[in-house]
Amino acid sequence: MAESLPPPYLLYENATYEYCFVLPPKVNSAGIWENATNPSKIFSYSLPFMEMQFVMVFLINHLVYTILRSIGITLFASQMFAGLIMVLMLKQEKLMGIFHNQKLGIQIMDTASLFGFTLFFFLTGVKMDIKSAFRPTKRSLGIGIVSLLSPILVGGALQVTFRQPNEPEKLQTERLIGTLIEGLTSFSVIACLLAELKILNTELGRLALSSSAVGDFSTLFLVRIITFSRHFASSPLLVLVQGVTTCCFIALLFFVFRPLMYWVIKRTPNGEPVAEVYITAIMMAAVGCAVLTHWTDRSPLIGAFLFGLAVPDGPPLGSALIDKFECFTNGLFLSVYVASSTMRVRLQKWWSDPTHVKFSAIFAISTFFAKLIPCCIGSFLNFMPFRDALAFGLIMSSKGIVQLSHICTFRDNKIISQTVFTAMLSCILVNATIVPPLVRFLYDSDSRKYASYEQRNLMHLKPNVELRVLACVHTPDNVPAMICLLDLTCSTKESPNAVYVIHLIELRGRNSPVFIAHHNQETSTVASSFFENIIPFYEYEGNNWDLVTVKAFTAITPPKLMHDDICTMALDKQTSFIILPFHRKWSIDGSLEEENNVVRNLNCKILDQAPCSVGILIDRGRIQKLLKQSSSSSFSIGMLFLGGKDDREALTLAKRMARDPRVKLTVIHLIACQDCRNVVYWDTVLDTEMLKDVKQNNGVLGNGCDIMYVEEVSNCGAQTIKLIRSIANDYDLIIVGRRYGVESILLAGLSEWSEFPDLGVIGDLFASTDLDSRVSVLVVQQQQCINVNIH
Repeated sequence: MAESLPPPYLLYENATYEYCFVLPPKVNSAGIWENATNPSKIFSYSLPFMEMQFVMVFLINHLVYTILRSIGITLFASQMFAGLIMVLMLKQEKLMGIFHNQKLGIQIMDTASLFGFTLFFFLTGVKMDIKSAFRPTKRSLGIGIVSLLSPILVGGALQVTFRQPNEPEKLQTERLIGTLIEGLTSFSVIACLLAELKILNTELGRLALSSSAVGDFSTLFLVRIITFSRHFASSPLLVLVQGVTTCCFIALLFFVFRPLMYWVIKRTPNGEPVAEVYITAIMMAAVGCAVLTHWTDRSPLIGAFLFGLAVPDGPPLGSALIDKFECFTNGLFLSVYVASSTMRVRLQKWWSDPTHVKFSAIFAISTFFAKLIPCCIGSFLNFMPFRDALAFGLIMSSKGIVQLSHICTFRDNKIISQTVFTAMLSCILVNATIVPPLVRFLYDSDSRKYASYEQRNLMHLKPNVELRVLACVHTPDNVPAMICLLDLTCSTKESPNAVYVIHLIELRGRNSPVFIAHHNQETSTVASSFFENIIPFYEYEGNNWDLVTVKAFTAITPPKLMHDDICTMALDKQTSFIILPFHRKWSIDGSLEEENNVVRNLNCKILDQAPCSVGILIDRGRIQKLLKQSSSSSFSIGMLFLGGKDDREALTLAKRMARDPRVKLTVIHLIACQDCRNVVYWDTVLDTEMLKDVKQNNGVLGNGCDIMYVEEVSNCGAQTIKLIRSIANDYDLIIVGRRYGVESILLAGLSEWSEFPDLGVIGDLFASTDLDSRVSVLVVQQQQCINVNIH
């Protein structure tokens, strides 16, 4: 078998080379027992040799990431550091022997990692929301274009400034490539950074994703223009053929393959996974598109990426592809790709040329600030706080695996020298190391975004003003009880209801969260598929014309970030009350049917961070009887009052409901024994004032109110449990305050047995499976004070 050096690569152009090799090729070994005296002989076979490479890189990568993660270093930067560590650990000759052993002129590890990187580009296309690039806001469009052009202009100016007489053409080409790479804004790089920083779903994150999508497509368009113009002078016919071929390929993807994939979605039953045969066919088509574009003298990455854009994102098809291939691709192939690319650096050779080091430093810093400053100014002029604007500029200036892949391609094709490759890679490593910690320091969305300095709760709502409520639903089962509760809030012409409904769906199979405003949404496949759960709310609006206005939204977002959508909307819409469904579902016979911990975790986050009051609705079935009854039927509501701000907020809501002539309200004031009531606290004064008009029932609440006030005495937690069990079946709905962390003799010894602290002790007792009752419960928490850190 003849050993040979790799061919002189051309930039995705075809050429013919002749080689002599032995068949069959040595791929699979017979194991270590093939040669007992020399077991390492198995590494003369390509497959065991590649497996050894992958295992070494994988273990070192994760060891380094485990150490560096504690100081805020991202996974990508850790993988690059792992590559540098392997360079330092192994001698150059030994390193080349292990990781760049050439068989038939092919580097096994590079071939495998390039295949994985092609899959990564395909999955990036699947996750990208193409509408964000073709329907951008004016702000994201301007920032996306400026972030591309400003580094290119500054880089061009630096090239002119440092140009020397009789400068080699290759050096000019290297600097031009460096300028284009510095100007590149990659959607996938920014999406990965935002996800790792857990700000993907913030307003800042959405603007960054939208702007980067514009920048990505603008870069692709600019590169095509430069490529065509370069070849047009020598062969205009070839340029014309390539342009027509590209247009035909794109038309084939979006007018043939995309409708076929929608046909696959229609054939998939609702809630069922996509058939494996379709998944396999789509992956084969993706690889086929990569090969096709390579045959037409284009990068195989472009074909895979464009085919990914043609795949409908989200469930069921897009999410199925992501679930099956993303972990394997990102966890293994990309790890190997980044580490093996970093192992090619020659730091000593670069440092030996001080002139080049000086120019590289000036060029990298200048182009970095050329992108950072315009993005920062553009966002600041659009009323973004300065710290947030600076964080946004840093995000848009971040670099990652896409920039790394470009410089590796240019190095493999002998377009840039080893020294320039080392300089560019070092700049990417410094950027990926410094930018994420700075963004974490500057932008803390939780501490500032939801802070409200106004009283946004029911108690401080003026008598005849609009009541703004945010209702959250996850499944169709949440809708009937939610509408019943809203209907009980007694909207009037003097005090109408403004209901904002948000349908929450878990983000799967895409990078970009989706937020749909149904009242503004044009008819589309995406909007109509999520509209079914919203229709009953519009029917509720129609049944209460001029008394209720409904605006519905759908948020497709990661579960860990759903609270961001809810709190942001509550803050923007200035709502006074958020209604959340409980995470448990009861069946018709009263037994527990389902429990969703994702919903429970979401509710806990909302209780901690909400900018207004919050209510958790525990639907055990009885509240829904209102839908089946005539308008003249009565509805019995019990309000268990122990005292405290949460109970006062709950009582305020109960009083509003009592204005409805159908409602019979009973306020049960649970008090301690007489001996324990000698000490008077300020809360006790407020409670007494709040109960005064309830005790008198003198018409202050309005004519026709049916209110009964009852006092019950309890000496301990056991008597409180007994009281709750005795009244549980007397009402259709019971309203209680959360009273989290409030000590009371009435609840002595009960907090230790509480299963759901998010409901408080009383709410937990009503939600218990031990309680034999179908009564629905609303647990109310008054607006919490949020501490804002001033940096």
